[in-house]
Amino acid sequence: MKTMTCTQLGGACDKAFKGENFEDIIEQSKQHGMEMFMAGDTVHLEAIGEMQKLMQTPQAMQSWFEGKKKLFEDLHQG
Repeated sequence: MKTMTCTQLGGACDKAFKGENFEDIIEQSKQHGMEMFMAGDTVHLEAIGEMQKLMQTPQAMQSWFEGKKKLFEDLHQG
C-alpha cells in the first residue's frame, strides 16, 4: 500500500490517498476533487482550474500523468 497526498497530485491540501496501484490513488483524488468542487473550496477550485488548463493539451496531460505515476512507483510501501 502506498500513499500520496492531494498536494503531490497537484491539489491544494494534505489529504492522503492510499492504494495498491496508481489508478486507485487517482480515483480517490478525483472523488476528493469533486467533493471540494461541490463545496466551493476556493483553493481547490484554483488547483482544478490548473488541471483543466493542463487537460487542454494531450501531451502536457500525458507528461503530467507519467510524472505522477513515476512518483507513485518510486514511493516505498508503507
